[in-house]
Amino acid sequence: MFTKITTIANLSFLSLCIIFAIFISSSNAISSCNGSCKSLNDCSGQLICIRGKCNDDPDVGTNTCGGGGSSPSPLSTGSTPGHLTLNDFSEGGDGGGPSECDEKYHDNSERVVALSTQWYAGGSRCGKMIRIRANSNGKSVTAKVVDECDIKDGCKNDVVDGSIAVWRDLGLNTDEGRVPITWSMA
Repeated sequence: MFTKITTIANLSFLSLCIIFAIFISSSNAISSCNGSCKSLNDCSGQLICIRGKCNDDPDVGTNTCGGGGSSPSPLSTGSTPGHLTLNDFSEGGDGGGPSECDEKYHDNSERVVALSTQWYAGGSRCGKMIRIRANSNGKSVTAKVVDECDIKDGCKNDVVDGSIAVWRDLGLNTDEGRVPITWSMA
């Protein structure tokens, strides 16, 4: 009788261990370099999910994983060329509705941006800070990603759509409307 109880107890313990292992492996853990992922939000920091593995973002040129892979050499600097355009993220502004990342409107005094579709990467950069450098005067600022500048709505594929505060802090004239910049993850 004692051996039956011991066997049942051992089987129960083993079953609990298996259930715990399955639960842990299916949790929403954030993966680091080369860790497995299913979506853009499964990777830590500046990493994105590429073919089921967390890796550096070739569009931004990050080198967190140090893979030295097949990324084109201009991206290795960590700065991506683009164009800064002007957006009013406040309620009633030209941005339309609330920002996609946080479903909020943002005051014109906040340094916030919308990234073009390819750089927005399905929302994986929501809430993250980027550094923007004006090519014309070399000034740079950081700004928070709060929205997508969707190509379906006419946004070009190389746009960082910045608030008035971004333009002001870069010392740029908003009347220009579109200026060359470089940007990187901050």
